[in-house]
Amino acid sequence: MVAYKDFVRLSQSSDSEERGSAAHLAAMAYLNHDGPADEQAALYASLINFLDDPSVKVRAALAYGLLHADIAPRPIMLALLHDSSVISRAVLQYSPVLIDADIMGLVRGFDLSMLVAVCQRSRISERLGAALIGRQERPVTLRLLRRADVPVSARLLQALAQSDGHDAEMRGALLGRRDLPAGIRALLVQKVAAALGNARIVKGALASDRLERLLRNSGDTALSAIGEREAVKAQTGFAAGLIGADQLNTRLLLHAVVTGHVMFFADCLAELGQTPRDKVFSLLESGSRPALNALLVRCGLGEGMRNLFAKLVMHARAADLADDAAARHYVVTALTEELIVDHGGVIPEELEEAFAYLSEQNVQLARKAARGVMAAFAGIANAPMALPMLDERLALPAA
Repeated sequence: MVAYKDFVRLSQSSDSEERGSAAHLAAMAYLNHDGPADEQAALYASLINFLDDPSVKVRAALAYGLLHADIAPRPIMLALLHDSSVISRAVLQYSPVLIDADIMGLVRGFDLSMLVAVCQRSRISERLGAALIGRQERPVTLRLLRRADVPVSARLLQALAQSDGHDAEMRGALLGRRDLPAGIRALLVQKVAAALGNARIVKGALASDRLERLLRNSGDTALSAIGEREAVKAQTGFAAGLIGADQLNTRLLLHAVVTGHVMFFADCLAELGQTPRDKVFSLLESGSRPALNALLVRCGLGEGMRNLFAKLVMHARAADLADDAAARHYVVTALTEELIVDHGGVIPEELEEAFAYLSEQNVQLARKAARGVMAAFAGIANAPMALPMLDERLALPAA
């Protein structure tokens, strides 16, 4: 306990350290006060007086005492907000007394350090976050995007993806947000693919045609995965957006089935055929061949493509395409061989793109399915491997 006279002596001392101690004591006493009203009024008056102290140390001690309290007097906190930068930054970052209206009008004039202090507040509203991002300071924008608790409107996320999608760090912050709309996520994935394709280290490691196939396949996988996630949430806007932007093609539809993203495939067919989603999914799961054909007719597919997709659906019903690479390889191989047999080795022009995709997938899936097979077999096999004896060594030309 400190006597009133001792407190007055400290607060009137010529030593800033003692006045600072008095300011901090007054702040603590005010926040924890449960005595008579006149005593609280005297404490409040002393807090006001410390605002005029010429020493930053004293005013900082006052601010430190009140900084985290939600019952700190607003007039005092607003005065400290306009104090020296070291005090105002702390008040901006920690004081729960401040509301958006106290900060919004000041954001335009803040320097970077002050903006960063606001970004570190425990709670930031969508309105305040938009004002901070509007300052177009990269460190500030990155901090806010990386905070999952700060709401950002879809419109602002779209604008950031368009303007800063070339920035790898900004792309990462945007893609890390769970509230990122599917269409914007797809746009950023395309920008990632373009950036990878232009990176010297990537271009130097892979032949151009193989790199193009790899990026195209990865892009299709990403799009169908995004579409599958949206379909699981019963959000059909992504498929409709792809169709409206003319980004849905035969290759992507085939890839959706081959990778096991059947709900996205169903959404696409529902949008193309203007058919209820539940009915489409039921047809894909257990519909007859004529019923499937009728659905594909509504989707505007030609006869050759209808037959191809109907066969693919029939094969997919009996295989786990989502997780089993060997099953994918089997289905793609069977479908490719059936196409060759059905058309006598002469693939119609209508099916050339689909056939090229299936052939490409056949090679990739064969590699994926083969990985680890020999190692696993060697672990369980007991007999020695029977290899033919060669009379002479093979002579291979130098590379």
